[in-house]
Amino acid sequence: MCLAFLGHVTLSEELVLDKFLPKTWKFTGENQPATTVTCVPQPSLYRIRQAHEADAEAIRRIYNHEVEFETSTFDLVPRTLDAQRQWIAARSGAFSAIVAVDADDVVVGFGALSEYKDRAAYKTTVEDSVYVDRSLGRHGIGRLLLTTLLDQAEASGFHSVIARIEATSVSSRGLHESCGFGLVGIEREIGRKFGRWLDVAHMQCLLHERASRAKRP
Repeated sequence: MCLAFLGHVTLSEELVLDKFLPKTWKFTGENQPATTVTCVPQPSLYRIRQAHEADAEAIRRIYNHEVEFETSTFDLVPRTLDAQRQWIAARSGAFSAIVAVDADDVVVGFGALSEYKDRAAYKTTVEDSVYVDRSLGRHGIGRLLLTTLLDQAEASGFHSVIARIEATSVSSRGLHESCGFGLVGIEREIGRKFGRWLDVAHMQCLLHERASRAKRP
């Protein structure tokens, strides 16, 4: 679940955001008014690196806020520190967790690719997950994480990336649309959290179409 590797790719320890282009787009959610979402340019403020065990508490803090107060994840039980360490340690190659950090190396967001389904014919498709510190929304961090994951998927030879997003999350759906994803369907009342039924939007990026779909006027 998103705002959430088969094959192998070697991640550099650090990817520096040298240039972050502004992006503005219109997005209309189902039964919702059109919303303009803007990625604010923030040159060189944030960088991407692989997640380490020492990042577990910062990742857990960001994730557990979503568990306890938001619908970006359908988890209902906060993650323990030990479980978060295990999650990081279990990931390698193209499935390695990545973090976005500021100039002081403080974790402000994280992401990862995961196997989409375990049936053999699905092995060319992965699923992305991106989470950002809520206090730093619209600083381009989510876009930086998602773009890195898409680059990672493409370098690993995958064909498509799936995002499953709680359907009312206009910002997350807009972010994915701006990066080349398209809506392929809505699962109705597929989950229940905070006493209400939740729909899930399925979005997909065919990596060979990514560049053309991501372009906006």
